[in-house]
Amino acid sequence: MTNIARRAVIAAALATPFLARPLHAQAVRLRFAHPHPESDSWEKCARLFAEQVKERTNGAVTVQVFGNGVLGSDQTIIASARSGALDIALTGNPFFTGLAPKLNALDLPFLFRDRAHVAAVLDGAIGNGLRGELESHGLHVLGFWDIGFRNVTNSRRAVQGPADLRGLKIRTTPNPAHIKSFQLLGANPAPMPFTELFTALETRAVDGQENPTTLIRNARFWEVQKHLSLTRHAYTAGILAMSKRRFEALPAAHQEAVMAVAAAITPQQRGMNEAADAEALAELKQRGMAVVENPDRDAMAAIVAEPVRRDFEERFGAGLPEAIAGTAA
Repeated sequence: MTNIARRAVIAAALATPFLARPLHAQAVRLRFAHPHPESDSWEKCARLFAEQVKERTNGAVTVQVFGNGVLGSDQTIIASARSGALDIALTGNPFFTGLAPKLNALDLPFLFRDRAHVAAVLDGAIGNGLRGELESHGLHVLGFWDIGFRNVTNSRRAVQGPADLRGLKIRTTPNPAHIKSFQLLGANPAPMPFTELFTALETRAVDGQENPTTLIRNARFWEVQKHLSLTRHAYTAGILAMSKRRFEALPAAHQEAVMAVAAAITPQQRGMNEAADAEALAELKQRGMAVVENPDRDAMAAIVAEPVRRDFEERFGAGLPEAIAGTAA
């Protein structure tokens, strides 16, 4: 989509949202935006969310889904949801940490053991506490969706261990934990929105990036990256958040319906993403990516885990990382 076409879609979707609502007093239209491709589980589950909200409210609440970054970058959709210009935003946790820095705990390197550990944390008391971090910023969290365990790709060389990352310009999120980790490993982190990443890789503005295999496949990064290393250096959750102003304006029955559907869809989306990991890896190999399946993760963790966690603990104390690490799956 050209920039002119993208601006036209944004203008139509955001400029006059209230004029587009049905005239019936109880009819509500919610606009839901995310940056991932149409082939990704986010798009599939966003549409399931829309279908089930409509069904549960007998058609009184409809949800219009805008995927693939059509309404703007990660930061743009968060800002739009905070202002009430957008109703529901879904993007990675790292993009929310500028508002609520305690959420950075979820991005600490080598902290989560597996997805069962992730679910135990996000669906328990820790996750409930972290939801509240965004309330004062105009966002009501509906759920934590899955992006997955992050892996490194690049166009220059195989990454077997820390030494192979030195000097590589790697796109990261703007999250402090991600940036510090790659600095410690000798790479040059280059934060940028996901919506800009393919072009940056294609033009060699950056050498590589780090994301889960499902997203590497769905975003077609195999077209512009040769090497994949399964570093699994950090887990990333996606936050499904609604404009607090808009949520509180809904009738109680509609609030309950939105929350109930989000609670039902969340484990489905996580399961869909987890099941797709092996399939995505197989396709990336078939597409010609050279894969290092067992890089020296222990050596990487020895360099980054303690220093990055210490930075977090100096600001917020050791309680949250310790609670996450100590949660039983």
